[in-house]
Amino acid sequence: MSDHTLQYFIGLRHLKRRHAADITWSHAVNSRSRLAKALAGPNHMIEADVIIRGGDPKEPIMAHPPDTDSDITLKEWLAAVEGSDKGIKLDFKSLEAVSPSIVLLVEVYRSNRPVWINADILSGPGGLATPLEPLAFLSSVSRLPSHIVLSLGWTTGWTAGPDNAGYSWDMVRSMEEICRALKHAVTFPVRAALLAPSFPQLSWLLQQSDSPLWMVVLSDGGST
Repeated sequence: MSDHTLQYFIGLRHLKRRHAADITWSHAVNSRSRLAKALAGPNHMIEADVIIRGGDPKEPIMAHPPDTDSDITLKEWLAAVEGSDKGIKLDFKSLEAVSPSIVLLVEVYRSNRPVWINADILSGPGGLATPLEPLAFLSSVSRLPSHIVLSLGWTTGWTAGPDNAGYSWDMVRSMEEICRALKHAVTFPVRAALLAPSFPQLSWLLQQSDSPLWMVVLSDGGST
């Protein structure tokens, strides 16, 4: 969890202690009804997925593949959240959606609220989805303010049983090389079931920067 995110909610007196585990999340907030519920609820952070609409008009919308349409655009979503004190996390599922979304984000968000930008940029253990091209993604988000957090992950898969491979040394070294010159705070979302077999690799990764690096452990199930 980034220092800025924790300090923001402590400053609002929404947290009593500086502990990342106390931050609560609303996930997959990809519709008007789910957004209204999240804004009215107690959770600190709102997470949603961003793609380009499958039909016309081609614009960023809130949906998770295989969905191709939504009842709310990113522009509308951001406008609704702007009146709250919630932090946000945008999970990009296609490179096509990144540049137009960053334009909207820069236009709308001039506040100090926590903003996390997430994408799977490398292939990971069992991952079937195609990751976003790392350099193209990072080039698109480079214009964002320095307090914005980059959440950079691997595509992964998981099945019930003991045979799931962990994050390899090649995987974490590739991520370290990509992150070496970044100016933003970085988090690494990792799959919970793969944490134990990958502990040496992930521990090494978190020790490779003088800037804060954080690991967010995700629940299991399916492929990403």
